[in-house]
Amino acid sequence: MLRLVHAFFNSLSGLKFGLAREAALREEMILILLSLPLAPLLTLDPWRLIALWGSLLLVLAIELLNTGIEKLADRVTRDDDDLVKVAKDCGSAAVLMGLIIAASVWGVVAWERFAG
Repeated sequence: MLRLVHAFFNSLSGLKFGLAREAALREEMILILLSLPLAPLLTLDPWRLIALWGSLLLVLAIELLNTGIEKLADRVTRDDDDLVKVAKDCGSAAVLMGLIIAASVWGVVAWERFAG
């Protein structure tokens, strides 16, 4: 149980760091906060709500992982390095995929709500 408590506080520490120093994380957190009252205007179906909010939490999770990769890569070297560039580019691509998933989920739910 103590391990879970420590893991929880480590997670909060990572979230706090990201929100304090990464603009993308702050922007995604704003989207999540805006989605809390907006999603129920699109649907009251519990599974769709989970999909709407979950897709944004997925983006946040991927962004946190990307931030960790970038910080570690910067710690390894600040010099131009092809492998470091690949690592950072792959992290960025993962964020893009998450954003596409989130946009798709929100788009489909909005389409069903307003066109269906």
